Amino acid sequence: MDHVALELLELGAVFFGLGLLGRLAQRIGLSPIPLYLVGGLAFGSGGIFPLGDIGDFTALAGEVGVVLLLLLLGLEYSAAELVTGLKRSWGAGVVDAVLNAAPGVAVALILGWGAVGAMVLGGVTYISSSGIVAKVLSDLGRLGNRETPVILSVLVFEDLVMALYLPILTALLLGVTLWGGIGAVAISLAVISVVLVVALRYGRYVSAIVDSDDQEVFLLKVLGAALLVAGFAQAMQVSAAVGAFLLGIAISGSTAVNATRLLEPLRDLFAAVFFVVFGLSTDPAAIPPVLGWALVLAVSTAATKYATGWWAARQARIGPMGRARAGAALVARGEFSIVIAGLAVGYAAVPAELSALATAYVLIMAVLGPITARCVEPVVRALPSRTPAGA
Repeated sequence: MDHVALELLELGAVFFGLGLLGRLAQRIGLSPIPLYLVGGLAFGSGGIFPLGDIGDFTALAGEVGVVLLLLLLGLEYSAAELVTGLKRSWGAGVVDAVLNAAPGVAVALILGWGAVGAMVLGGVTYISSSGIVAKVLSDLGRLGNRETPVILSVLVFEDLVMALYLPILTALLLGVTLWGGIGAVAISLAVISVVLVVALRYGRYVSAIVDSDDQEVFLLKVLGAALLVAGFAQAMQVSAAVGAFLLGIAISGSTAVNATRLLEPLRDLFAAVFFVVFGLSTDPAAIPPVLGWALVLAVSTAATKYATGWWAARQARIGPMGRARAGAALVARGEFSIVIAGLAVGYAAVPAELSALATAYVLIMAVLGPITARCVEPVVRALPSRTPAGA
């Protein structure tokens, strides 16, 4: 069969299969992320239906997926909201980082994966899935609850930490010297500071540059700007994902709203490809040996995320039921855990088993998170309590 025809058939099978998996996820009320990962495992080397060589397209499409994920995340916040959220949630954010990165760091060190492996796995276990959390809050009608601003503040803090963490991780993966690492951090801090100042004072000009009444022109300008900024950031070793996130922050007002609406279908398409690509890079046979450690991490980090949300809501003087809902909402891990693990795949400093462990861990947490958020209220109400379980 003609090579191009074969590639088109394989890509068509992948996209159509992703559509079926997404539909199944909707029917059972879960995030599609774990199903996309399973699809990647099935289509990859060692899977049930290994595909041929479509790596050039899928690898680039996966990179675009990461850029769009972070761009749309940045579009959700204005610079002022980020600064306000940082001031309000820094205490809870520090507690969150320490409690939830620690299990990943500990397991990596126990397994002998070294400092770089520990930093990667610590990031995987640290950050909650903003996408899953937002969807669960919307599905359960909790967007107007008192604890929701606390949850969002923690997520905002995590996003800011990622803007610093990813450049540092990239520098470590590249094996730069101590001074090179310090330089990468300094560049990252400078870029973030400049972007925040520009967004706060001149955001309307950035929005005006990419804005257009014509949807086709608007789409091309926004997507082109995102890829240009991401590429420049990658060249500066600040991380393409962080560059896209910062551009999203700089775009504000109605332009951000319109860009989000226009880019969401593209984000969903390319992000799905990204999860499949990560699954393709993982041999299913490598998962059983690390499944026990994945379960250990799932149990421990579910508990630490719950404790984080409970403590943060308590600091905001929210009642026990609201504290429980806040803790349960933060349990899910998903897209950004895979982004972190995906950055590390293929580097000599990171063992091959890490991608298998990250895959198994995210599969568990992306399913456990929504279930925990749905079940927390009846469970808490069923428990004997000396204080009212009001929000």
